[in-house]
Amino acid sequence: MDTEAAVPERDRSSPADEAEPEERSRSVVLRARLARALPLWWADWRRTILVALAGVAALLLVSTFVMQPFQVPSGSMEGTLRIGDRVLVDKLAYRFGGAPRRGDVIVFDGDGSFTQSGGTDFVKRVIGTGGDRVTCCDARGRLMVNGHPLDETYLYPGDTPSRVPFDIVVPDGRLWVMGDHRDDSRDSRDHLGDPGGGTVPVGRVIGRAEWIGWPVGHWTRLRRPATFAAVPAPAGPHG
Repeated sequence: MDTEAAVPERDRSSPADEAEPEERSRSVVLRARLARALPLWWADWRRTILVALAGVAALLLVSTFVMQPFQVPSGSMEGTLRIGDRVLVDKLAYRFGGAPRRGDVIVFDGDGSFTQSGGTDFVKRVIGTGGDRVTCCDARGRLMVNGHPLDETYLYPGDTPSRVPFDIVVPDGRLWVMGDHRDDSRDSRDHLGDPGGGTVPVGRVIGRAEWIGWPVGHWTRLRRPATFAAVPAPAGPHG
């Protein structure tokens, strides 16, 4: 008796090998076309996407650390700034040893000085810095800083320098600020009874307003008025 059994040979063919030649040809052609088309499509869009991402990143970096747009919310700085004007604020102006100077237009966080909570940003003009004595007013109705009268040609037409008399020595590290539209500005005068006597901490200053960037018809650089150049240094650290 023959005990050896015949072992059937296994079929080593794969499903792909069983496909018809025409079907295999179509599949190969389709894959080849996709391989050629996809890199070209991606190459074109990759450049566009990378350029767009780089632009957004650069804009965020500039806005965060260098120059930030700020929309003027009220008429308190008319006729220098109008409602809706967009000013460009230099955030580095006071970061490397610089400090706000008399006459600068600044944007600052009013939390703790102009507001008690939920800090709101304000735009005003610096009238006095640490140690300055700011008074209202002389015989001609002008503000005086360290005894020097200011000729405030930037005031809104028809406004007086102040209808509220005051006499204050600005503490070190703080600023006395006022709007150019004095009859429509809530500024240091309105906070004389608050902590800090209406003055703003220098550390709360966001930056110096450099340009009116929008609207185009109002585009101009904000320069420090000449009247502040003649103001003498304060008599002492406390006036």
